[in-house]
Amino acid sequence: MSESDVTREGVKGARPGRDAPVDGAAGHGRHRRRRGRGEQSMVPEAQFSSYYGKPVIKKPTWKSVDIAGYLYLGGLAGGSSLLAAGAQATGRPALARTAKLGAAGAISASLVALVHDLGRPARFVNMLRVFKPTSPMSVGSWLLAGYAPLTVVAAATDVARRYRLLGAGATAGAAVLGPAVATYTAVLISDTAVPSWHEGYREMPFVFAGSGASAAAGLALAFVPAEQAGPAHRMAVLAAGLEMGAFQLMKRRMGLAAEPFEQGDAKRLLRAAELLTAGGTALAVAAGRRRGGRALAVAAGLALLSGSAALRFGVFHAGVASAEDPKYTVVPQRERLRAADTD
Repeated sequence: MSESDVTREGVKGARPGRDAPVDGAAGHGRHRRRRGRGEQSMVPEAQFSSYYGKPVIKKPTWKSVDIAGYLYLGGLAGGSSLLAAGAQATGRPALARTAKLGAAGAISASLVALVHDLGRPARFVNMLRVFKPTSPMSVGSWLLAGYAPLTVVAAATDVARRYRLLGAGATAGAAVLGPAVATYTAVLISDTAVPSWHEGYREMPFVFAGSGASAAAGLALAFVPAEQAGPAHRMAVLAAGLEMGAFQLMKRRMGLAAEPFEQGDAKRLLRAAELLTAGGTALAVAAGRRRGGRALAVAAGLALLSGSAALRFGVFHAGVASAEDPKYTVVPQRERLRAADTD
């Protein structure tokens, strides 16, 4: 996964919203409007296409399973590290161990998915040759390089029941970096030219934060005894509210760029995410209020894990769809130009 594939600077030298052609397909000519009072243009709007039927911008070449999985697993890892630190501080060893193992396993699988998309490990190592604060990819690479070893040390010392001081320090360090790990991928995709990702830059980190915390709570609910799972119940409720609330706010603010979220595979995945997250949260609340609710807790955990995954895959597919249709690049550009002319 190369950052230059999808950043504004790397899309054939164009910057969508500024340099992309605004008059549709070649051969239609420049569209002229009459500006007299009461007059209407008799020339239809140009169709949204481009030379040789190609999209206006270059769509992401990332593999959906690798990169959507990478987005999901990073969120699960970051949320689990926070849960592990809280559990360790409040004397819940089973919850702490499950969360530590979840964080280490998820971030390891996330790195495998990233390297598989890149093609060979050396490409990831090359990202660490320099540190570029203005590049989300560069910052994220260094973040992963620091975070992953901490999660492994925290999990290993807990399982071995040795070097507890070292393990406590690693757990605390992973918890400090956890929120950034869960949300930096939102900044990464929002810093691209892909309309349905870029236009959500304000709310996307909150959506990913809620989704990651929801997945972490789901993992704990599915594998931790009820007497120690109290924090996971509370996290599930708060995370689901943040995830779904921020996502609805994002779609309302995005305007036309929100359309791909309501179409095709993205629509089906996001609808499933909404139902699974809401249903899992309801089950988590019910499990926390009754004794013997272990079956409910497991069902809640699996629903929350699945809902978080469905959201990440839905967001990924919506972004790809928006890049393939010139309308989502050209129409907002026209609107900005018209607004500028009015001013």
